[in-house]
Amino acid sequence: MPYALDDTIAAIASAPGGAARGIVRVAGPATVDCLNRHFLPDQGGLWPQDKLPHATNGWFGLDAAGRRLHGEMYLWPGGRSYTGQLLAEFHTLGSPPLLEAVLRRVIEAGARLAEPGEFTLRAFLSGRLDLTQAEAVLGVIDAADTAQLDVALAQLAGGLSAPLGRLRDRCLDLLAHLEAGLDFADEDLPFIAADELAAELSIAAAETARLSRQMESRGETGILFRVVLVGQPNVGKSSLFNALAGPRAIVADEPGTTRDYLVAELDLDGVRCQLVDTAGVQREPGRLESEIVEAAQRGTAEQVRQAQIELFCLDASRPLNDWEQTLIGESAPTRILVWTKVDAAAGIRPAPPAIATSTFTGEGIAAVRERIRAEVAAGSVGEVVAGTAARCRESLHRAAECFHRALVLLDVAAGEELIAAEVRLALEELGKVTGTVYTDDVLDRIFSRFCIGK
Repeated sequence: MPYALDDTIAAIASAPGGAARGIVRVAGPATVDCLNRHFLPDQGGLWPQDKLPHATNGWFGLDAAGRRLHGEMYLWPGGRSYTGQLLAEFHTLGSPPLLEAVLRRVIEAGARLAEPGEFTLRAFLSGRLDLTQAEAVLGVIDAADTAQLDVALAQLAGGLSAPLGRLRDRCLDLLAHLEAGLDFADEDLPFIAADELAAELSIAAAETARLSRQMESRGETGILFRVVLVGQPNVGKSSLFNALAGPRAIVADEPGTTRDYLVAELDLDGVRCQLVDTAGVQREPGRLESEIVEAAQRGTAEQVRQAQIELFCLDASRPLNDWEQTLIGESAPTRILVWTKVDAAAGIRPAPPAIATSTFTGEGIAAVRERIRAEVAAGSVGEVVAGTAARCRESLHRAAECFHRALVLLDVAAGEELIAAEVRLALEELGKVTGTVYTDDVLDRIFSRFCIGK
């Protein structure tokens, strides 16, 4: 990806496909020159160029035959635009052939086609965004539901940049005091007292640990929460799976009908997850009568291990066995108790938060869907976008270790030069998070995931 800022780039910035409105975006020093060759304001003459952003209605020439397209031209002067450079957008009808014709004329006039993510890359290189905010732009684009969108927008607005910036400022001040003391060691001047140094290091360690936990709470990019149906054979797991995901699993009265796990993706009003049906857990001795059953049990155990949420199914038409009683008594915040077959005669009527269901009458199915939605929405989003968490968690972990080592060195009365070295290492790791310290490989990994025009 080119990192030069001295040329002019252009791309279609609106979403693919037809729409009421489409956008062609141009950024760089020659933006006005490229557009003036083909854009004519309604009032005639050149479109206004001043130090304030403004909009101008006019016509854009599409070809030498004189065909024109009406729209609004928006201009942001350098320093006040998204990229930090002179930037313009032509808003018009969202017809792909028309937008492509406008883009073709802009490129003929001297611009080049932007690379994926290059507008946001220029915003980062110009200091308009840090790396966490740039990743939040991608988070906004990729958001699958309102919860993910809210997280991405909060991060774009500086929800992560601000605490990181405050932490780095404190660390820089601390390092300045330490290095001043080293520079004037012979003067015996107390640039920072030991108790103040300990307090500052403790605050930095605690804040870095908090940010690290924030990253750990976020799952990897693109990984859906796994909601696994668990229970003994013939308790109605497959019937519940079919009621939630549509007819997919074979249902029969014979125990052990499900010998492998089935997976379906659920969209619960914008919150997505994977629903997994498993073979019934067989706990009684002598029931593992074949290699097939043994393999099914291993598969069930693996799915339960990978689950973020368990739907623990209990048969309301019969008494619970010892294993079921034991699991009910265990504390498991990610386990949802679901009683099946409550329509059966003398069926058990559980008290909330357990959910009573019947796939025959439909009772409780909507409640199960809503409970899954609430649990997934609460657990899968975290406080940062997934790409940031995946990239930054190791740097924050190392920074926290640096501060802890510095506290240990202070406790054992080691020299301040060793403490200063740990603070410098921590600052470098924090710089990797915000982009103060970066490599071309890091930028390639982040911005290559963007689409063109963003």
